[in-house]
Amino acid sequence: MRSVVFAYHDIGYVCLEELVRLGSEVSLVITHEDDPTENIWFRSVAKLAGRLGLPVFAPVDVNTPAWIERVASCRPNFLFSFYYRKLLRRDFLEIPTHGALNLHGSLLPRYRGRCPVNWVIIHDEKETGVTLHYMTEKPDAGDIVAQRAVPIDDTDTALSVYGKLTEIAPVVLREVYPLLCAGKAPRIPQNHGQATYFGGRRPEDGRIDWRRSAREVFNLVRAVTRPYPGAFAVWRGKELKVWRASIAACSQSSGLPGVVLQATPTLMVQCGCGAVVLEEVQFDSAMPCPGSVWASRHGIDVGDQLQ
Repeated sequence: MRSVVFAYHDIGYVCLEELVRLGSEVSLVITHEDDPTENIWFRSVAKLAGRLGLPVFAPVDVNTPAWIERVASCRPNFLFSFYYRKLLRRDFLEIPTHGALNLHGSLLPRYRGRCPVNWVIIHDEKETGVTLHYMTEKPDAGDIVAQRAVPIDDTDTALSVYGKLTEIAPVVLREVYPLLCAGKAPRIPQNHGQATYFGGRRPEDGRIDWRRSAREVFNLVRAVTRPYPGAFAVWRGKELKVWRASIAACSQSSGLPGVVLQATPTLMVQCGCGAVVLEEVQFDSAMPCPGSVWASRHGIDVGDQLQ
């Protein structure tokens, strides 16, 4: 079976690798140029395609007549999208004889849209997963072929959850690809009434709102910590990154969110409900350090307030 693959990021990498291993004739790979303003911590689909001897391109705008014609000329049986970041026009979806499928990083119909791994942690979910589904003009809304779930623990960050998804994504593909080729794969309509949708996130969305509960602040920190831009507060007009935090085992309440309850031996900050310990912080352009060390260096004392 011939395939055209749109792919990016680590999941794009492992799924392209698995598709070739399964014997698919990949006629064309379309990916993205890396954004120089983004922290590129993931493997390169372009480099993998090059090593495999596959034709690979990274057009700025793929939704043009020229690229639609190029894909159609490959006469693919399947079109696969693995973490490709752009929505494909309907013209693309009508090209493959056996279907156009996307692998999404959540348990659809929940968490459609961008950045699902970050959003599930922010919303305190206990599990997430991957979903292989047929593509439609509406993002992440097509019939489901297969899903697999992974647990989310309090020790998880977005990076570790993404690692779990990267492990199971090729497993799902391995299980269903033969069924797709034989025309025997499931096709389960989504319950659109249960759908939730979330958009992309910006670095400024990481600002901590101390009026939130300690649990919500804790979840935000682990959802956007490295390799993402990080959660942050403001102290005397400068940014204080919070790379690690924990929920404090205390019942103290000053009534003022953002107030320092304790500076040593740990840096504890009041939230709207409960408090968090700032385990690792980074102030301005300095090196990361324990919160208590930062507090000592800058004369932070009980009663001071982070913004």
